[in-house]
Amino acid sequence: MFTSGKKESKEMQQQIIESAGKIYNYLESKGEVTINKLRKDMDLDDNFTFMGLGWLSREDKITYTQKPKSVTVQLS
Repeated sequence: MFTSGKKESKEMQQQIIESAGKIYNYLESKGEVTINKLRKDMDLDDNFTFMGLGWLSREDKITYTQKPKSVTVQLS
């Protein structure tokens, strides 16, 4: 069984925060985009893309819109 220590947890949290910052800057320059486009354009691991989006959601920095065939995201 793998358990991470406090140091690893802090490092992961820092990576999530950095990912959220990159996503925020990307959305600031691009405006509304699909999540798939964001995933393709960002140089992030998918896990950190989704964790970064979650972080920004929790901070009420982004809004999602359900479209017929996709979900878009933009800054609030």
